[in-house]
Amino acid sequence: MKRLHVHLHVEDLEKSVRFYRTLFGVAPSKLKDDYAQWLLDEPSVNFAVSTNECCDAGISHLGIQVDDDASLAGITAALAEAEQTIFEEKENLCCYARGNKTWASDPDGVVWETFHRLGHSETMGRDEARDAEIGALHGRASG
Repeated sequence: MKRLHVHLHVEDLEKSVRFYRTLFGVAPSKLKDDYAQWLLDEPSVNFAVSTNECCDAGISHLGIQVDDDASLAGITAALAEAEQTIFEEKENLCCYARGNKTWASDPDGVVWETFHRLGHSETMGRDEARDAEIGALHGRASG
């Protein structure tokens, strides 16, 4: 099995562990005073790269693709209960796909997209209002 590895440096481990425990739905596999690790079989990875004049090169966001709107609603509710700043999009057109999404940022401003793909699209689907919302989650202007 191959597994994507993502390692983030964070300011407050306790807050970050709470956020990621909520987002992933499980406690860390390994937890130390300065380190937490999740070895997840679910979710599997959807990795994408793109060019986009709205943003600087680097990490755009991280995400979890779910199989249905019920799963999306469950994660959205858990993030809201954890008092995370979120915003939702229905029937969104973005990244050559149509779908429903929930956006959130972790305590250090790393933006997460949870989404259910409803279908494919032949266009990228730029949306300046969405870019501004994502920029706000990053804590900076976007667009």
